[in-house]
Amino acid sequence: MISVIISSANPSLLADAGKNIEDTIGVPYEIIAFDNRDGKKGICEIYNEGIQRAAHEILCFMHEDICIKSEGWGKIINNKFAEHSEYGLLGIAGSDYKSLAPSGWNGSGIDTDHVNLIQHYKSGKKDPAHRFKNILNKDLVEVSCVDGVWFCVPKKIAAEVLFDQNTFKGFHGYDIDFSLAVGRKYKVGVIFDVLIEHFSEGNYNKTWMDDTLKLHDKWYDHLPVNVLPHSSKKILYAEKVTFQYFIEQLIHFKFPMRVALAFLNKKNKFAQMDLKLFLKLHYYILKKYATLR
Repeated sequence: MISVIISSANPSLLADAGKNIEDTIGVPYEIIAFDNRDGKKGICEIYNEGIQRAAHEILCFMHEDICIKSEGWGKIINNKFAEHSEYGLLGIAGSDYKSLAPSGWNGSGIDTDHVNLIQHYKSGKKDPAHRFKNILNKDLVEVSCVDGVWFCVPKKIAAEVLFDQNTFKGFHGYDIDFSLAVGRKYKVGVIFDVLIEHFSEGNYNKTWMDDTLKLHDKWYDHLPVNVLPHSSKKILYAEKVTFQYFIEQLIHFKFPMRVALAFLNKKNKFAQMDLKLFLKLHYYILKKYATLR
């Protein structure tokens, strides 16, 4: 049995999601939906309330703007946790490497994504695409973190870990944070036998960057997380490309150069990782911000 927890901002989308769950889940379930149209509560606070209210042993946290295409997905999830008790969190998109450099769940530079998702795009100029990456050709792959569009977790583990509503008061960063927290004691995975269609994209703005900085400040000593694992050469390249993109985003959202330098110099971790990388990134920061003058 599964408790589905949703933070809702659109009653029409919620109704569609509810009908889709009814038609596809294939096991006894409940939907715990919170009307959050005013946005007064962050998603972590809402999800923690959902954990407290949930009656069933498996919890599914999902966005309302999705359509689950797989019949009997509830049985699939129940069986996955029963057969793989070492796993504490299962999603449908994630990365096996979480960089030290601030980023979303997937980073840049090397191919670390594992995903099975039909993605729509905001502009309408780009057709929906089935994003499918399963380089290990398995139905379950261990990752460092999952995307928050849809993921499942046993209630006892969710109640043990909880979502960090004190740090993350909005709608960003919660999925990576929760993944890393679960990953301290259990495995985190991406499954490939549940397919979801997602009708919107992530909203990357200054608030997203603020929460990303909070996330990496919180987990700084624990990062990077490399579960595949990747070689040192690949890791250094991933960190370089991801950090460079981070700088470009800082500039785009009008963050001052001191934010970039403070993160690069924090605890000398980048310098200890690789001095050449540290010097290249330091030069990159100065060069990119110099063009703004």
